[in-house]
Amino acid sequence: MSKKVSVIGAGVVDIFAGPVGDDIFSKGSVPARNIGMTCGGDALNEAVILSGLGLDTELVSLLGVDEAAGTILKYLRSNNVDVSKIAEDKAIPTGMNIVLVDEKGERYFVTNPESSLRKLSKEHILPHVDALGEIVSFASIFVSPKLSISDMEEVFKKIKEKPGRILVADMTTAKNGESIEDIRPILKYIDYLIPNEKEAALLTGEADPSRNAEIFTEYGVCNVIIKCGKDGCIYKSASEEGSIPAYSDAKVVDTTGAGDSFVAGFIYALSNGLSLPECSRYGCAVSSVVVEHMGSQCIEEIKRKAGKRFRDL
Repeated sequence: MSKKVSVIGAGVVDIFAGPVGDDIFSKGSVPARNIGMTCGGDALNEAVILSGLGLDTELVSLLGVDEAAGTILKYLRSNNVDVSKIAEDKAIPTGMNIVLVDEKGERYFVTNPESSLRKLSKEHILPHVDALGEIVSFASIFVSPKLSISDMEEVFKKIKEKPGRILVADMTTAKNGESIEDIRPILKYIDYLIPNEKEAALLTGEADPSRNAEIFTEYGVCNVIIKCGKDGCIYKSASEEGSIPAYSDAKVVDTTGAGDSFVAGFIYALSNGLSLPECSRYGCAVSSVVVEHMGSQCIEEIKRKAGKRFRDL
């Protein structure tokens, strides 16, 4: 039976444009086939996809009190995501990103470090821990400088005090040269760690994703899944390891949210009792649908295509 999922992390407004080339900075004005606005952020992307797939989903986050916050809250409610655990702070602006997408679908972000994107702290999370779901997704280690490693250790330890609760964690690039040794205190609490290959390599100093998965398990993580972009992913636990290819026929338009959608697909499969390899395969399937669209919450397309792609992989 599917479980309630609580997603912790950022919700922002994304203003996207693409495809654009490097000449934007010399020409001053260039055309782009796709220009628009959507709600995004790692945790919001996960929550909306999970809810769209039918799971009871809530978001634990922080917003300002402004027009952007209103847009995000309206969007979440319209997608049946519980917003009751989202804090609001009128002293800070809600996070907004400028997302430029190149011809290959790679994206480049302009962000405001003083916005809600970087201000989530343990004080916004700890009051809700007892009421969180059976699966908790911490959407990005290193996103908020307000969450130190010791703060995350406190939060993760509290999350895992409930018997049977599963903690999934994604990450972004380490901001201050942190190593895997620095984050050792939090790794023992994580049931499923899902970095991409660059994020893992920066922490370990090793280039090989398979070796990095091994290192993370040596440091106490139960299950490690490393996202490898066009090469799919690899997975490892104490009892099994392997790789899943990317869906080869995906027509990449925009990779924004590709990693978030992989995690959402993985959690959806996990909530329904699938195995580690099957969860990894479903993550690849969902991600392959998302990269074919500008923005990351193409729910109807995910519902229509992900199941078939899961079976084809």
